[in-house]
Amino acid sequence: MAQAWKCSGLRWSADGPVLVWDGGRRSALTRGKRVAFGVAEGGVRICVGARGHTCPVGAAVPGRSTGARCEECARLDRAHSVAADTIADDPRPYHVYLAWFGPGMVKVGITAEARGSARLLEQGAVCFSWLGLGPLMAARRTEELLRAALRVPDRIPYAEKRAVRAALPETAADRAREVAELYERAVALPAWPESLVREPLRVVDHVGVFGLGGLPVAVGQVSELVAGGAVGGELVAAAGPDLHLATGGGVVVLDTRLMTGWGLVPAAVGELTVPTRQFKEAAGVQDGLF
Repeated sequence: MAQAWKCSGLRWSADGPVLVWDGGRRSALTRGKRVAFGVAEGGVRICVGARGHTCPVGAAVPGRSTGARCEECARLDRAHSVAADTIADDPRPYHVYLAWFGPGMVKVGITAEARGSARLLEQGAVCFSWLGLGPLMAARRTEELLRAALRVPDRIPYAEKRAVRAALPETAADRAREVAELYERAVALPAWPESLVREPLRVVDHVGVFGLGGLPVAVGQVSELVAGGAVGGELVAAAGPDLHLATGGGVVVLDTRLMTGWGLVPAAVGELTVPTRQFKEAAGVQDGLF
């Protein structure tokens, strides 16, 4: 029986996206590569734990959960979280940013300066610009100011992001336009915290990094993995946690967060035999799985 591997999720590095496995092994994801794996027969999806610790009870979690955590571990994971607003004493400087995911879809957010643009890649931001840099609470106050004044959200559902990736404006200038317009409105607002240093407008475009140029419209997405099921396809694009895979039935999106918690094994054929949701409109020694 083939060795089962546990996926820790997709990470973005300077060289592009990689799948990380428990134990530290990494699998680079390059466009045109065949991605194929199966879920171990009789397997159960197990909670991934919280903050580097395993789940004390090894709780089973639903296949459709993108968090792959039981209720208690999810609570512990958010107990010391900037995103959940449960800490205020982080001494690191934070960036405030505007991120664009498609026409009419701009959000404001914050990320630690030390992380660079990793947070934007993880979210699948098609383009973005920094707005300012300063202490955590100043960045948080600015985020709230901009949400109220500009009427932009602090999050956009992944379903909405996926729906427009194959129909983005063709030029970087067109993709940057909404960010530039909101940037000008943002810096003109009064009441910015004095400790937040404003950043110049520099729109960074990720279409090339994600491989979205000429992206075929996806016909559906994987809704969950199941024991004994398999996923296979040619990687045509990767954005945020999503892999766009060309299969015999068209391009299907796999949210790699659905992979965590399962025991995964190599698959030679690489057919798609897991549950999918069709979009209404077609918008030797085992070294590793790939």
